[in-house]
Amino acid sequence: MKIAGFDIGGANTDLAIVDFNNSTFKSNENISTNFEYLPMWSNYEDLGDTLLNLIENTGDLGSIDAIGISMTAELVDAYATKKEGVLDIVKRSMDSLDKPIYFIGLNGVLTYDELVKNPLKIAAANWVATSHFISNIDGNCVFVDTGSTTTDIIPIKNGKECAKGRSDFERLSTGELVYTGTLRTNLATFIDSIHLNGNNYTVASELFATTADIYNVLDKIDIEDYSCATSDGNGKSIEESMIRISRILCADLDILSKEDIIRIANYCYKKQVEQIAIGLNKVIQRENIETVITTGLGGDILAFEAAKSLNFKVKKITDIISHEQSVVAPAIGTAIMVEKYLNDL
Repeated sequence: MKIAGFDIGGANTDLAIVDFNNSTFKSNENISTNFEYLPMWSNYEDLGDTLLNLIENTGDLGSIDAIGISMTAELVDAYATKKEGVLDIVKRSMDSLDKPIYFIGLNGVLTYDELVKNPLKIAAANWVATSHFISNIDGNCVFVDTGSTTTDIIPIKNGKECAKGRSDFERLSTGELVYTGTLRTNLATFIDSIHLNGNNYTVASELFATTADIYNVLDKIDIEDYSCATSDGNGKSIEESMIRISRILCADLDILSKEDIIRIANYCYKKQVEQIAIGLNKVIQRENIETVITTGLGGDILAFEAAKSLNFKVKKITDIISHEQSVVAPAIGTAIMVEKYLNDL
């Protein structure tokens, strides 16, 4: 059986095609992955074409037996409510993909007929798919999935996720969702002031630069990973990222040196690691779990460093699967859940 798993996010749509024939999902060779930047807040009408393009560029739609979909894009401000977002995403997906489609919900896999009774059951449920994937690797751990926009911190005990919060709203209060990520986070949302050259500067509360600029300057992401739009619409060179970073202090590269920018970037990096560590520590202390597994685009950059700063036992999922696969872990988990669901019918 070959299953395509999609994770439809607000900024990126990820795909994993998993071939379960004569193998298991733990084999790197039978997982093909891809992703495409799609800003759903402005380009949601392109979703159907994006899904088709991803499959055509990654595999053969004709060889796929079924499709699984998880999502977080229902939260984008193109939709007045989450329900509206879920139903629109579901419709566009079903209209574009002529295959059996199943959806990841907070309590498992749902058919279309089941989800329309309560669309919010599949809202922001991609972390459930990631949990299912990780639980097959380690049945007792806290996994930290740092993506482009957010960080999920989910406890797993005895092979099952045991998150206290179910919705994003609830998880923001439990430490299980930290709204900070590797690319799209506005620096002004977690930095109030910066100490530089003997002075303390308050930060301009504008969208001048994002975390993608920080990790671009610090050489912690490849240019291919910088998949989101820039805050000023300009390019993604190191110098252009430095210019954007300088603006958070209402400056430019005539006022600040490149060494100053690197110091600012390192400070922002440190503060973002601390932000994730606060949520992680809250979950670890509550659940009394010793092992942390990190995944996602920022798994090695941010999540691993947060766990290490707290002296927890930590494993990188990239020691088990490739970096490309770790970036789309929810899509892989989606495919795995659908395959199990179909086999159990």
